Amino acid sequence: MAKPVEKAPKDRVHQLAIDRETIRKELRSQKLHTNFNINPRTKFHCITGKPNVHTLDMEGEEDQNLAKILWRNFLEPRMKYTFPQTEAQEIGWITTPLIGTDLKDRRLNFHRRSNEITKFMAQSSHRKENS
Repeated sequence: MAKPVEKAPKDRVHQLAIDRETIRKELRSQKLHTNFNINPRTKFHCITGKPNVHTLDMEGEEDQNLAKILWRNFLEPRMKYTFPQTEAQEIGWITTPLIGTDLKDRRLNFHRRSNEITKFMAQSSHRKENS
């Protein structure tokens, strides 16, 4: 039988090389995000001014960029995007009629019609309500 090969114990230099490679891989995948976004699910009622700026008027200055972002967040999806972003948005996305509305076209307009059965049922339900 062959003797099992004994591995040399890892010394400090090898361990530091492994740590350095691990940190290099982690830094490669990390990305620093510096853009500040407003949470669209919260509503802001007012935008206040800077606390250390003294002006004659007591109202705060409105930040135009922030107001534009907030206004865009409260729009419906059809106003924000040109096409649906999810599968659920595809239902009802196009609400304009595909063809003109012709009231005389019987293929598209199903008006209520009365016949013997509907007249009979209307009379019987009317009798039930009155009795």
